[in-house]
Amino acid sequence: MTRPANAITRYTTVNRINHWINAILFVMLVISGLSMFHPILFWFSELFGGGQWTRAAHPWFGVCMVVSWIGMFIQFWRHNLPNRDDVEWSKAIVHVVANDDEKVPPIGRNNAGQKLVFWSMALLIPILFVTGLLIWEVYFGKATSIETQRVAVLIHSLCAFAAILVLVTHIYAGIWIRHSVRSMTQGWVTPGWAWHHHRKWFRQVIGYRRGDDTPGKHP
Repeated sequence: MTRPANAITRYTTVNRINHWINAILFVMLVISGLSMFHPILFWFSELFGGGQWTRAAHPWFGVCMVVSWIGMFIQFWRHNLPNRDDVEWSKAIVHVVANDDEKVPPIGRNNAGQKLVFWSMALLIPILFVTGLLIWEVYFGKATSIETQRVAVLIHSLCAFAAILVLVTHIYAGIWIRHSVRSMTQGWVTPGWAWHHHRKWFRQVIGYRRGDDTPGKHP
């Protein structure tokens, strides 16, 4: 779809490139990690050239993702700071799911669900990185005891499972909320979309004055 004249920029080109680099690296980490997690999933390793290549590549994917995530964190942490609107929005989650706009409080740029995804990853990625270093046999194998490595493997696996659940939730929500994916592929949303889903942010973007809150029919 061609960008309309009244479209609102939601994500810049830098935002989107950083996001998709992060997403691709995460998927590569999930696939390569699962191939080493259980023999029934070992066939995933063929995508990377076999078991040895997968084992060698997986930690480097992790290093690259941490660098990418730092960029994401710097760009988005301010938009994800909790506030009172998050509490009210969470209380109205049933109405959010039902698209009952009249009973959903207006929110800013991100809702409580989006913030939960952001801060969950902000917690999980550093833990995955540190535990990954502890079990990176080539470089740190001699610096850590077997007991430490076993604990690290357990924590790493549990956090990876949690991160996969967060990813699935994130993808589902992005598809479920119509045109959300377009905002991260093309960078823009319509005024109707912004008013429907993030009314306080919409008002900030247009320089809201009382009586101006009339974006038109949601496309």
